[in-house]
Amino acid sequence: MHETILILDFGSQYTQLIARRVRELNIYCEIHPWNHFPEITPNIKGVILSGSPYSVRDSASPNPDLSQFRGKLPLLGVCYGAQLMAQQGGGEVMPSKIREYGRANLQTVDNADKLFNNISQHSQVWMSHGDTIATVPDTYKIVAGTHDVRVAGYHISGENTWGIQFHPEVYHSTEGTQLLRNFVVGICGCSQDWTPGSFINDTVEDLRNKLGNDKVVLGLSGGVDSSVAALLLHKAIGSNLYCIFVDNGLLRKNEFESVLESYKHMGLNVKGVDAKAEFYGPLAGVTDPETKRKIIGRVFIEVFDREAHLIENVKWLGQGTIYPDVIESVSVKGPSATIKSHHNVGGLPETMKMKVVEPLRLLFKDEVRRVGDALGLEHNILHRHPFPGPGLAIRILGDITEEKVRILQEVDDIFIGGLKKHGLYNHVWQAGVILLPVQSVGVMGDERTYENAVALRAVTSTDGMTADWCHLPYEFLGSISNEIINKVKGINRVVYDISSKPPATIEWE
Repeated sequence: MHETILILDFGSQYTQLIARRVRELNIYCEIHPWNHFPEITPNIKGVILSGSPYSVRDSASPNPDLSQFRGKLPLLGVCYGAQLMAQQGGGEVMPSKIREYGRANLQTVDNADKLFNNISQHSQVWMSHGDTIATVPDTYKIVAGTHDVRVAGYHISGENTWGIQFHPEVYHSTEGTQLLRNFVVGICGCSQDWTPGSFINDTVEDLRNKLGNDKVVLGLSGGVDSSVAALLLHKAIGSNLYCIFVDNGLLRKNEFESVLESYKHMGLNVKGVDAKAEFYGPLAGVTDPETKRKIIGRVFIEVFDREAHLIENVKWLGQGTIYPDVIESVSVKGPSATIKSHHNVGGLPETMKMKVVEPLRLLFKDEVRRVGDALGLEHNILHRHPFPGPGLAIRILGDITEEKVRILQEVDDIFIGGLKKHGLYNHVWQAGVILLPVQSVGVMGDERTYENAVALRAVTSTDGMTADWCHLPYEFLGSISNEIINKVKGINRVVYDISSKPPATIEWE
């Protein structure tokens, strides 16, 4: 078992970011709810308490017994975690006179303290709190402070226990990674052996032990998650992996053929299924986005189930579940409210009565890509932009027809191809085109036109949770608009979406 840092989640929006920063140091960590965590085993080398939207002064706020960690394992409390330990020790936490959100600078830093070793005086940190630690017990030594926050960091004498009021995991804490390194490497003594290579070796061995000579069926999408999952399973069980790639008629132009060709080069056993007609029929006349998603999900299950049953004696269903999905299912507040349903194979296990195997369930998205790179996954799949499960159906506002899909495929091909041609594709997190349910007047030659409008969408992001619209060059946008209008019959107007998430979402439906 790998050396592990245990992160107790109190509901902070930054908890996953703590885990990602620790893993970037090649150290394995796990997030667990503060009230439901695993038994402490020798491989757990330290514990981090996350921030929280709660106040420690509220009677209903999380208040776990930390005696099983205190003085026994290195312990770092971040924001709420620091306030919790201060209050439990007999200190006082009060509402801040000035609610401190955003950038701040440390005014005092005790560089003799192990946690603050090599942290600069006046280092920039990120604050996000409405309460302040007013006093600490005598055994708590203050080791950092800002202009407005006297207790920005403390160390409990006689223990490897620290609390910090700021968030080192946030990018704007410029030396946050150094502080986390001081804790997980210098204080916890982790050996930094969590690498893509070690993950591949461990996972393949585990898969061989779990699956033996059993057959596994996996639904491929052409995206990085399902592709990396397929490569890991193939490395473990070879020809006992059966992959199915369904063409729902809502993919990008020529994507079905090109993805199948890519998979052939990887040695995967893939069956392509042309099911366009099975999707177009039930979608006819449907305009509600959520209904579209449910129809696509239902038909996908029907097609996949039928094709899977053509393979004899399949016992396992492979899925590309990644770590954020796992965390979400056991979050502090339970699964988040549904903003929109996602088209994945979540309904398949009950339907197909198979056991589930999830090779990627320990990885974040960026880790999946690093593992895929180590496995030799082709560049065009490894660095492919995220693409919605329902495909172009949710980029066509209104009802779905084959002609609308054809038009959108042509426009999308010009836009995505242009991003690649001009060296912009890898600077964008996700891009696509929305076919709008409006027509506008135009002039082509000497004729008046009344045709469709499309919106181009391109965003920058790290994980899709938040996103900013991408500032593409005007010259590029002008060139793409001109090419779309000249080449795609039925389009006479192009607009560019400059909305960020939040308040907008990346997709329009």
